[in-house]
Amino acid sequence: MGQDQTKQQIEKGLHLYQSNQTEKALRVWMRVLEKSADPAGRFRVLGCLITAHAEMGRYKDMLKFAVVQIDTARELEDPDYLTESYLNLARSNEKLCEFQKTISYCKTCLNMQGTTVSLQLNGQVSLSMGNAFLGLSIFQKALECFEKALRYAHNNDDKMLECRVCCSLGNFYAQIKDYEKALFFPCKAAELVNDYGKGWSLKYRAMSQYHMGVAYRKLGRLADAMDCCEESMKIALQHGDRPLQALCLLCFADIHRSRKDVQLGLLKLHCLCERIYRSKGQQQELRDHVVKFHECVEEMELYCGMCGESIGEKNNQLQALPCSHFFHLKCLQTNGTRGCPNCRRLSVKPGYV
Repeated sequence: MGQDQTKQQIEKGLHLYQSNQTEKALRVWMRVLEKSADPAGRFRVLGCLITAHAEMGRYKDMLKFAVVQIDTARELEDPDYLTESYLNLARSNEKLCEFQKTISYCKTCLNMQGTTVSLQLNGQVSLSMGNAFLGLSIFQKALECFEKALRYAHNNDDKMLECRVCCSLGNFYAQIKDYEKALFFPCKAAELVNDYGKGWSLKYRAMSQYHMGVAYRKLGRLADAMDCCEESMKIALQHGDRPLQALCLLCFADIHRSRKDVQLGLLKLHCLCERIYRSKGQQQELRDHVVKFHECVEEMELYCGMCGESIGEKNNQLQALPCSHFFHLKCLQTNGTRGCPNCRRLSVKPGYV
């Protein structure tokens, strides 16, 4: 595969990826990687694969492609390519919580001064290093790196980088328990997504919503926290981002725990796990969570006493009778009696829920 065909196939993959056809895009890029004889094209397609696997939370695959990209950059003998590949190696290790390696690779990037690309990437390098220092709980150095990354973003009018830094600052302030700032920065990130993010990956919206959800929960604004977390989970499920799904599940559990709503929290957890394992085709795990979901439903009596279906899985109008039993409105309307089918007590003027 020559240079022109390589470029054409990479663009085809990008179009598929932007159209949410992720697996098709990955197949196109893998074919380019296998068949292309153009080293620069191979370097670019490896960058696409690294980004895609990062956004899907497949961090071990991300690292694998980053290592191959380093070798390709050395083959090209271009310092700009080498700087970019070291940054991708740093980001891969950051995602895998190899924070000392991340810092080491970031320092290598910063030492490669004098090239065009290295100067452009310094903001991203500072962000990755800040995330690593935060992972090691070295808060002062983390904040210094985040502030440096934010200056790079402002000086270069890089809204995407600014959005990522704001999410990291939200995480930083949540960890040191300044919850007002922990909310301010992801809200700023969400504003950037709304104002400038039309062509961005939905990952940016998902991450800003997740960090807003965490801050809202810490501030006791549980309804807002639930809304943000549900929005983030929806995007994570759509993109198959399992690490973000796991973060959202933890946030859901914390929200319900804050409400002292343990049973409902378990119900939501099993329901979401069921959707995740169903999408992955993992049958044993799926069966386990279906059984646990129905056990919770039985324990909480969250089912219609007439049709037997679970209440709350679908958007259906319900009626609560004076005896406190719930039924689908349509089921009661077809019952032809004013009595409760569960306890046979007469019910007057049932309330709508």
